[in-house]
Amino acid sequence: MDATRITLLALDLFGSPGWSADKEIQRLYALSNHVGRHYRCIILSKRHGGQRMLLAPDYLLKTVQRNILKNVLSRFPLSPFATAYRPGCPIVSNAQPHCQQSQILKLDIENFFDSISWLQVWRVFSQAQLPRNVVTILTWLCCYNDALPQGAPTSPAISNLVMRRFDECIGAWCQTRGIIYTRYCDDMTFSGHFNARQVKNKVCGLLAELLGLSLNQRKSCLVAACKRQQVTGIVVNHKPQLAREARRALRQEVHLCQKYGVISHLSHRGELDPSCDLHAQATAYLYALQGRINWLLQINPEDEAFKQARESVKRMLVAW
Repeated sequence: MDATRITLLALDLFGSPGWSADKEIQRLYALSNHVGRHYRCIILSKRHGGQRMLLAPDYLLKTVQRNILKNVLSRFPLSPFATAYRPGCPIVSNAQPHCQQSQILKLDIENFFDSISWLQVWRVFSQAQLPRNVVTILTWLCCYNDALPQGAPTSPAISNLVMRRFDECIGAWCQTRGIIYTRYCDDMTFSGHFNARQVKNKVCGLLAELLGLSLNQRKSCLVAACKRQQVTGIVVNHKPQLAREARRALRQEVHLCQKYGVISHLSHRGELDPSCDLHAQATAYLYALQGRINWLLQINPEDEAFKQARESVKRMLVAW
């Protein structure tokens, strides 16, 4: 049995389905050769206008990608400057370092996932000391149209690994100048005392030189301490906190559910479909509300008002 075959079987990419070794290898090659057939395109509306395209893998491909994530990608070390897609690392970890800073510079990478190429993904897998043929097969299984598909479970981890050299270079450059740097997916944040144009030029140069990437110039933003400073949706002028209006709206939603009932509240908002199961819609809404409250409590775990709100939503879920 050759090294490629032995390694592919050892990686257990299908999750021990009980197939023969020959069938498992045959299915892997078929999947990697025709990966495009296993994606479904989903168009989502962005909050501030425009659309985002997600590529959702089917059950078979998603199973394989999750096992690649678990058995291969999770073994790579990540840059400490990368704060997204890390187990046990809440979004507040990206905002906390930038609290109480004189200025914050926010930069965004243009077409982040679409701009990460097949070759860059191949180079990530080639660092895993796997046979060359296995590296190529894994790369095909994680790419779509020679790029990184936004929606595949492997793409976030791969993007962090592709960006690792850039993170280390710009992070070291910032540290020597007393600048704080973090990156959350395609959002880069710099804070402290610095010349914003110098930082931006350095980032542009390194992105182009190391990765062939560029900045989305429309999303570049420099914010002084006298204005509201937000990092990945979290206000950081003092301690990490959700914006006041967002907190107020969330509190009001919980209050209205308690006062009028979930179904009445959803009906008043025009978010209830009478042709569908009302109980299922109300339950789904309560779980979503609970998730938003939990996210806020990640930012500020000692927020007593939202601790109480979380308990209220739990009671409503039990009642349903």
